[in-house]
Parts: sequence; C-alpha cells; structure tokens
Amino acid sequence: MARQRWASRTVFLLAAVGSAVGLGNVWRFPYLAGKYGGGAFLIPYLIALIIVGTPMLILEFVVGQKMQQGAIGSFRKLHPYAGGLGIFTMISSLVIVSYYAVVMAWSVIYFLASFGVQWSDNPKNYFNNSVLQISDGVNNLGGINWSILLCLTVVWILIYFCIWQGTKSVGKVVLYSVPLPVVLLGLLLLRAITLPGFLDGWRAYLNPVWSALVDPEVWTSAFSQIFFTLSLGFGVMITYSSYKQEDDDIARDAWSTAIINSAISLFAGFVVFGILGYMASQTDTPLKELAASGPGLAFVVFPEALSLMPLPWLFSILFFVMLLSLGIDSAFSIVEVLNGAILDQHKHLKLSVVSFWVCIAGFIAGIIYTTRAGLYFLDITDHFLTNYNLILAAIFQVILAGWIYGVEPLRRHINQVSDWRVGKWWNISIKYVIPIILTCLLATQLSKDINTPYGGYPVWALGIGWAIVLIPLMLFLLCLLNDWRRNIEV
Repeated sequence: MARQRWASRTVFLLAAVGSAVGLGNVWRFPYLAGKYGGGAFLIPYLIALIIVGTPMLILEFVVGQKMQQGAIGSFRKLHPYAGGLGIFTMISSLVIVSYYAVVMAWSVIYFLASFGVQWSDNPKNYFNNSVLQISDGVNNLGGINWSILLCLTVVWILIYFCIWQGTKSVGKVVLYSVPLPVVLLGLLLLRAITLPGFLDGWRAYLNPVWSALVDPEVWTSAFSQIFFTLSLGFGVMITYSSYKQEDDDIARDAWSTAIINSAISLFAGFVVFGILGYMASQTDTPLKELAASGPGLAFVVFPEALSLMPLPWLFSILFFVMLLSLGIDSAFSIVEVLNGAILDQHKHLKLSVVSFWVCIAGFIAGIIYTTRAGLYFLDITDHFLTNYNLILAAIFQVILAGWIYGVEPLRRHINQVSDWRVGKWWNISIKYVIPIILTCLLATQLSKDINTPYGGYPVWALGIGWAIVLIPLMLFLLCLLNDWRRNIEV
C-alpha cells in the first residue's frame, strides 16, 4: 500500500498549525501572560520559541520526512533498539486524547447552552453543578454524568469522520477548521474594542512588569508553554511530516508553523484581555484576578464576561464554536499518531477500520472523566502526562537523534531540501540546549511533587498519576532490552 500523502504544502501547513493551535492558545497563554508580568512574559516566551520550540519542531519534521514512518518506525530507523520510544509516545498520546476529548465535550454542552446563556445567573455554579455535577472529592466517583458521556460520543464521532480517510479527510477538514477560529477570534476582537474597559485589559496584557524576569518560575512556564503548544513529544509532527514528499522543504515549514502558532496565541491574548477588561469594569473585580484563573478562564470567567455583553447568546455561540474548532484539529492529530504507527507495522489493515478501533479505545479510556469525579482524574492525569511523559519523550528524542544517530547528518538533509538553511546553532540546540533545559524542567517539577504532593490528592489517586508515567516508561525499557537481546542472539 502506497504511503498517504498531503494534497499540497498548504494542506500540510494547515494540518500542522491545526495540531499546534489548540485550547491552550486561548486560555493558557493569556493566563500565563496575566500571571507572569504581562508584556515581560513575552521575552522568555520568544526566547523559548527560538532556542527550544523551533529547533525541536525542525527535528521532528526531519525525522518523520526522512524516515517516512510514524513514531515507532522513525525511531527504529534512528536506532534498531529505539522502537519502544514510539510505544511510549503512543500510550501517552492515547491517554492525552482521551481526556482532551472530554474537555471538548464540555464545549459542546456550553455551545448548546449558549442559545439561552444558561450560565448567566452564576457561571461558577453552572460549570460545577450543572455541567460537571462535580462530587465532593476524588474518593467519590458519583456515577456517570450522562450528558457529558453523550457529548463525548458526539465528539468521537466527529473525530472519526475527520481521520477515517487519513490525509484525504484531514486535508478537507483543515481547510475550514484551521481558518475558522482565526476568523471567529477576529469577530470577537471587533466586539471587544467596542466595549468600555477594553484598553485597561490591553494595558494589563502588554505593560511589562520587569521584576517578573528574575523569577525562575516565569522562565519555566514560558519554556513549558512553547513546548506544549507546538505539540512536541506527542509524535504528531513526526507522523504528519512522514506524509510529506521526501524532498519537501523542512526548515521553512517548521518556522512557518512555529510563527503562525505563536502569532495566534498573541492575537488571542488581545481578544481575551479586551473582554476581561470590560468584565473588570462591569463587576469591579481586579483584572489580574480574572486573568489568573487558569482553566476556569474558558468555562467560568469568559462565559460570565460574554453574558454581560449585548447579544450574549451570539458571542457565546461564536466563542464555543471557536473552542470546538480549535480542539478538533488537535484531537484528531493525536489520533493520527496511533493510526500511523499501527498501519506502519500492519500495512494490510484498512485505515477506516484502524481509525474506528482507535476512536473506540479513546472513547473507553475517557469514560472515567465523565464521572462526577472526572475533573479530579483529569487534573491528575494532565499534570503527570504534561510534566513527565512529554518531557521524557522529548529528552529521549534529542538524545537519540543528537547523540546516537548523529545530528549533523540530519542537518545536512534539512539543508539539502530547504530554501532556508539551518546553521550549526541547531546542532548545539539539539545536543546541549534542549536536553539541559528539559532536564531542568523535569527535575524542578519532580522536586515540587516530592516536597508537596500535587493538589492535596490522596496517595492512591497520585499513584494513578505516577502509574501513567511509569508504565509506558517500563514498556519502553522492556522493548529496548528485548531488541538488544534479540540482536545478541542473532
């Protein structure tokens, strides 16, 4: 069976940008900017983009495109013993998309509720009691929340029909799903600048608090944001780039993806802070307090701000359609990692059948998050996956590519096919800068979690989080040992 191909470079770029630009661009980036010094946060953010984000993205593009395989096959071509690293990323990706889809299910509920702005009386109470029907703690599952389960079913049906024909169906979807949220953000921005207080919001967003730059946590957050927003460590960009022609431009596509992603984050910041500035003026709530509300920004604070606007139903619909269109691209890109890896190993299987069973597996894995304790499990899972699994996967990748396979042959290949040449600075970044920075991030987080157990959760619940890290890691090591023993026997 011939390998799938993107219809054009434009379609590939839209798919890569769609994977990178997700829900975090709308709530996490503005939240970090509001919490860590406003305009001053942009300095470590842009530094992180240049010295970690883009070099790592170039690496994933060249590995996928040169090896013409998904995660497992590409890593195995870098070294015969490294196929287990692909299994590590696959398991992590399945867990990530299982709870990411549940967040999209919340967005479906809010989209339907937008027609009557049903949260207007008490947005926090609506989210906790009407949408989540949240229990009093992780010890109390509270049974299935059927409305979330039903909406999760709808989300997985949408994901399936986005990827059931591979690059053919994905290419058709991204032509609309990637530009749509940008257009909707533009409409929300036009509305924001007509509201009183929007300039106060923009001042809070852009005015630098220079003292923030001496806080190590600010730099850690900036590097983490760049890393996660570019879908690095998921295997997504390796899989997507493996569907390119072997002589397609690598450097230009990587820089274009990184710059467009960051530009959309910056643009979303103007929209979010403009509307929060209006809300602060209407409710006498400190703007910094509104901006620093974390995930609640998307499902509590922003809905409340929308309910205060003229025509609240219209702008609520626009906002949650935007969230859904952002989420769907990121979700199905992660499913493509699993599809690509399975089909590389079992070429006789039909893509539509593999897609169906991967979606079923993702749906089943997500049921735990549809219970009334689902938010607690989602919080634990997200914390451990994003702070450990993805960081570990990236560290293993740069060691594999930079030190074992050799970074210079990869750089030569990039320059053979790219109009924008990559200098030896890239070698230094892959071999030294990225592993050092990621190891520091990992050590910092590990120290925090050892000294202060995350979220005050009970030991058994945190044990689930550590299992999510350790089980894929042990499988990776077992695969490594098995490949080594097999080679010795031969």
